[in-house]
Amino acid sequence: MHRTALTLAGLATTAALALSGCSSAEPEPAGSGAPAPASDVPSPVVMTEFPDLAAPTGEPVLDGIASAAPGRPGTVGRIPGPFDDRFSYGKVTFDGRQVTGSLDITSDVSDLLELQVLAGFYDASGTLLGTARFTHHLEESAHHDEGPPSEHETFTIKVPRKLAGKAASAAVGVPVLVNE
Repeated sequence: MHRTALTLAGLATTAALALSGCSSAEPEPAGSGAPAPASDVPSPVVMTEFPDLAAPTGEPVLDGIASAAPGRPGTVGRIPGPFDDRFSYGKVTFDGRQVTGSLDITSDVSDLLELQVLAGFYDASGTLLGTARFTHHLEESAHHDEGPPSEHETFTIKVPRKLAGKAASAAVGVPVLVNE
């Protein structure tokens, strides 16, 4: 145990010296084999702010939602998304009050951590009226390590109250899909 503590202490000292650059206050002459001046050595600091990049706000959306209206009332269309190659839809229906359906994760055999299904609701002419979402969060109490994980997820997305009686069709897409 004492030898381990000494080894860890030695490693910590070596790491500290490596990060400090082991440079002196006086720069060495060029070509002397000495380390480059501190201004030429990359900093071990990670940049965490990007001034020209705006932070995302709100829920994720799918670009095709405005034009994804199905052709006839009572039907459900699909909104293309970034994860379409990682799942397949089961039966998806719209009864005027809600969209119900399922999907099967095909990309991996690990637990589903996060899933969001976005539904767009459209009037009889195909104009987008509004949206609603189904979100699945893995709860640690539901996490299991034995047996195969569930790759099947059912969802129900109700028409928002303010759109009741106006929504003639719907479309669904997946803007969020995270598995282990």
